Amino acid sequence: MDGRWDLSVFYRGFDDPQIEADFARISDLCVQIRETLDSKGEPVTLLEKTADQEEELNRLFGKLTGFAGLTQAAEAGHKEAMQLYDRCMQESVELDMLSSAFSRYLGAMDAKTFEDTIAASPKLQSIAFHLRREREAAEHTPAPEIEEWLLNMSLSGAGTFSQLRDQLDATLMVDYRGKQLPLSEIRGMAEDPDPAVRKEAYEAELAAYKKIELPMAACLNGIKGEGLTMVRAEHFDSILDQSLYGSNMDRETLDAMWTACREFFPDFRRYLRKKGELLGYKNGLPFFELFAPISDGKTPAKTYTIEEARATLIRELSKFTPEMGKFIDNAFENDWIDLYPREGKSGGAFCSGVEHAEQSRVLTNFTGSLSDVSTLAHELGHAWHNRCMAGLPLVMRNEPMPLAETASIFNETLLAHALREDVPHDQLLGLLDADLQNSTQVVVDIYSRFLFESAVIEGRKSHNLSVDELKELMLDAQEQSYGDGLDPEYRHPYMWACKSHYYIPGLGFYNYPYAFGQLFGMGVYARYQEKGPAFVEDYNKLLRSCGSDMVADVAASVGIDVHSADFWRSSLRTIAKDIELFIQLADEQIKGE
Repeated sequence: MDGRWDLSVFYRGFDDPQIEADFARISDLCVQIRETLDSKGEPVTLLEKTADQEEELNRLFGKLTGFAGLTQAAEAGHKEAMQLYDRCMQESVELDMLSSAFSRYLGAMDAKTFEDTIAASPKLQSIAFHLRREREAAEHTPAPEIEEWLLNMSLSGAGTFSQLRDQLDATLMVDYRGKQLPLSEIRGMAEDPDPAVRKEAYEAELAAYKKIELPMAACLNGIKGEGLTMVRAEHFDSILDQSLYGSNMDRETLDAMWTACREFFPDFRRYLRKKGELLGYKNGLPFFELFAPISDGKTPAKTYTIEEARATLIRELSKFTPEMGKFIDNAFENDWIDLYPREGKSGGAFCSGVEHAEQSRVLTNFTGSLSDVSTLAHELGHAWHNRCMAGLPLVMRNEPMPLAETASIFNETLLAHALREDVPHDQLLGLLDADLQNSTQVVVDIYSRFLFESAVIEGRKSHNLSVDELKELMLDAQEQSYGDGLDPEYRHPYMWACKSHYYIPGLGFYNYPYAFGQLFGMGVYARYQEKGPAFVEDYNKLLRSCGSDMVADVAASVGIDVHSADFWRSSLRTIAKDIELFIQLADEQIKGE
């Protein structure tokens, strides 16, 4: 196993003539959709025909962009992939304009005619939620006379800045102990058993960002500046309102979640300070020790080969349903996963659906830690979610960002509980720490990212923010969220350059969905604990429905009220109990030394 994914399901290569054939077909479909919308046909027939054309168009475009984007993620300097991606982005202008034209067509229909049209067609009923959201979107489409200009300008604006940011990240080489290593490899050293390695890697990482801080700041300013322009053109009050609209989520849900999270920050800070004490620090936990492995001081933290990780995932997740185990084995066996860090490869991890083949592809940077095994479980959870939506029209698979994390967090929680059941007492502390590391990231650190992005957007309304301003805003956000849990002398002023989510054009605040996903996923897991194997069918139905309703309504289908802070508190109390147990075990270990 060489650890690289197989992309031949897309095309045989960048010289495959099918690429040109697919572009030609996309052009034909664009013309046909325009002609259909301009016709004076009967509404039911017109919408059915447009739905079929839209389905084929989306499938072909996803195939082209998937091939280009996944190739670039694994090999940042791939010239043919960059050229294909640029060509796709040029083509996307016409697709976006077609989407707006469709929304305007639906928006021009009176409400009764619109609903009667849906009711008259089983095909339209199957995509009714999509049609209703498209009709609402008419209120948020730019004026037709400026839309094309805005979209074209974005290609040389935020789109280019986003690509540049990813290239800077993927190609940055870090000076470390006389060697030049990829940034992704350096960041992976945060989990190294040797504290000297962890600290030196952190210091080397911060020093390396100085090489790219100016262009990174320019990219962030450019993307957020364009975002502020676009929300005005799309008639939103703010980038956050635009994000919530795109997430099928309301402000009431977000406020309830953050209210509960802030109440539990003192518990997370107690965990961080106790971990710092375990590792010999007196002023909170240094940032470079956030991911430090914890053991009983005698037994080294367990590491995994990829074969062990695969076997562990198959064994433990099969306990939920044997189908999931078979699915994971198939993903490994058929090279769906790009596993290891290397020069030119994107850092972090993600899962991408391959809808035209009803498959997925997963990218990770596996180095053997328990956290890496958990990351695989997380990303394969996304892949399972894609499997559960197989066969649906593509427009009904567009699960909003908050619900997109449901299956991934559920998988992580399944794995954590399964491993904890059989672990010897002297290894429980390390397992608890691995779980709490993750929970801290997706609650506390995510809140810091939310605060930072809010501050950047506010500042960008008046000026381009300097590198020093961005660093200061990042440190201030970390202070508000982590508080005295982190050593103030060792924080991370460059997290704004590290995290790619700030740099996605048209997608602001890609942070709160992770906190939602963590706590919602835990709530769904609690329903599984109550119902046992009978919940498997309900769970798969839940995943299949994620793109078919508003977030609050999808949650209500499994008995969860996301408008209530009490729901969020129930998930956070589970984490707080783990923190209490961690502190108890840590004190036992400290006394025994």
